[in-house]
Amino acid sequence: MKKTNLYAGNGSVNTITSTYAGEFAGKYIAAALLSGKTLNDGAVTIKPNVKYKEVIKKIASTGIVANASCDFTETADALTLTERILEPTELQVNLVLCKSDFRKDWEAISMGYSAYDNLPPAFSDFLIGHVASKVAEKTEQDLWAGAYDGSNGQFDGFTTLMAADGTVNDAANDSETSFTSTNIIALLGNVVDSIPSAVYGKEDLTIYLPTIALQAYVRALGGFGAAGLGAAGTNDQGSQWYNMGNALAFEGIKIQHAPGMPSDHIVAGEASNLFFGTGLMSDHTEVKLVDTSEILGDQNVRVIMRYTAGVQYGIGSDLVLLTLA
Repeated sequence: MKKTNLYAGNGSVNTITSTYAGEFAGKYIAAALLSGKTLNDGAVTIKPNVKYKEVIKKIASTGIVANASCDFTETADALTLTERILEPTELQVNLVLCKSDFRKDWEAISMGYSAYDNLPPAFSDFLIGHVASKVAEKTEQDLWAGAYDGSNGQFDGFTTLMAADGTVNDAANDSETSFTSTNIIALLGNVVDSIPSAVYGKEDLTIYLPTIALQAYVRALGGFGAAGLGAAGTNDQGSQWYNMGNALAFEGIKIQHAPGMPSDHIVAGEASNLFFGTGLMSDHTEVKLVDTSEILGDQNVRVIMRYTAGVQYGIGSDLVLLTLA
């Protein structure tokens, strides 16, 4: 199984921004991070118990119906069974935190007065949430754009796999180099036109958009003549029509925001044809804090997180990939 490092923090300097707010327990505020939106929204199929690798089998059928007769006559070459391999990559987080860095911080009171202080509980809570959020951000990015090279802490993402697969349907990019409110409608139309007829109309058919394409689509639906839409836009509300909670669709097909997708791609396919595999889902939220002061006589706390992650799809010919020029 592949093994790489996601984050390495040995010898790193820990920087804290905090505000004294009295002697009651305070809160650390982390910068806003990308959430693992694709996985949290259930926009792909999650396989949570892939220990090493899993074979994703796909069946193609042609000409299975024939004229009736009195005999059993097997239809030759009616079913073709092929497979793709989902092999999650081993990843890890290793951080070292020196407790002495926080003695002069405002939480020193909660650490106690002994020379061998305990890690402040409020910071422990912050650290676990912060590291888990970082992993969620990295996983979202790799889910779509990862490119495994054996040492970069990544796994091959969907767009990487699809770009190398000649069976995937390529949508016309009209020589566009970026997504804008004036071209997004036409480009989405190209994506829909490239969806195979056997897939079009499926319940879980989804168009996955990077943030910049989603922004362009929302702006286009705001009207004011963009891309030929009415001046007042959706529901005659102009640019006020979208409140970040609206369910979006294009020609009846669900739109899914994929923050980790490269800014020059659009993907369309069934959620049941896109797979994310990992060893145990609990591994993604479990962070171990190991205080080494009693063992090594230092003032360090080690933050450890180990997990596996990887993606694969079943049938490439059922997927659509648009790549800008």
